[in-house]
Amino acid sequence: MSEVLTDFPKICCPFIRQTFSVDSVQFKAHGSKYGLRLPEVYLAVDRINPGYEWVFEDPETFAVEKLNGTNIKIRTEHGRLVALQNRKNVIDPLQIIKGKTFLIEGVINSAVRDLVREDGEQAGELIGPKLQGNPYMLDHHLWYPFDKAIKDLRYRSFDEHGRNLDNWSLWFKDHLLSRFVIKKTKIGAEKQKVFAEGVVFYNLRRKSESKSWMAKLRRDMFPWFYPDIEIIGYDRKGRNEAEDQENFD
Repeated sequence: MSEVLTDFPKICCPFIRQTFSVDSVQFKAHGSKYGLRLPEVYLAVDRINPGYEWVFEDPETFAVEKLNGTNIKIRTEHGRLVALQNRKNVIDPLQIIKGKTFLIEGVINSAVRDLVREDGEQAGELIGPKLQGNPYMLDHHLWYPFDKAIKDLRYRSFDEHGRNLDNWSLWFKDHLLSRFVIKKTKIGAEKQKVFAEGVVFYNLRRKSESKSWMAKLRRDMFPWFYPDIEIIGYDRKGRNEAEDQENFD
């Protein structure tokens, strides 16, 4: 049996999120297009999630593209892949018949690109043709380590925007192009308007202090993401009572 690796840390939104109902007829017509399972949407409102003030106030916080695929953690020993896990699902790396071979394909493609360390655990996002509609237009699967994303997919424009809901809403809606696609094709994202799914906020100093150091914000957390569906009673300030926060994608 393959080794069980540690689970991925929970990543919450820096804003409080609340559930709003949507028009039932429009939900039936368009809900699947937006990945909705129920006639409701779970949106960020203009109230800071307690404990995430650092996202807005700490100058050492930065934003990195959130890739749209599936989380994969691996362990290698002396250059051998000995464990692979898709969130909590343990994947046998030797199960090449009737297994999820595209996951292994992505890791191998990354190893060829020197993205896999010879020893230790690494976490990353696997993207490609069988995942999330392949927004990056890849013809193969690729596992992209989070530590590489922190270095290469960082948004330098993050500090050009006031850290508040309204500014980020405008940034995400019209300007948050995929850094991955830009780096892959040089002009691809600008030409084809390939938007990032969202961003992950990091603060590495807080990580070294064993404090909360990651948060996330996605485009589908804003009401404009659903142009074909009427959102009933949406209030950008939210209701008075805080609702449970989402932990994962």
